[in-house]
Amino acid sequence: MCLGIPMQIVESANLVALCEGRGVRRTVNLALVGEQPTGVWLLVLQDAAREVLDAEEARRIDLALDGVEAALRGETDLAAYFPDLGNAPAPPQ
Repeated sequence: MCLGIPMQIVESANLVALCEGRGVRRTVNLALVGEQPTGVWLLVLQDAAREVLDAEEARRIDLALDGVEAALRGETDLAAYFPDLGNAPAPPQ
């Protein structure tokens, strides 16, 4: 399984960008999204930008990834990580 990581462009040139997100810096291929300016948020999968995000989308994805990490640590109250699912029905049993 591959997870997309929101990353922000620090610098870019010639369809390659240095991006930062979730505490790491990576060189990212921009071929699928085109040349983008510094400061733009991207959804990055396997060092390739797949989608341009707005800051709110990037924040929601980061929060959900924090929730996945919390679940892996054994936390059981994950509602704060997924506020957009607050009214979701309970899964079938």
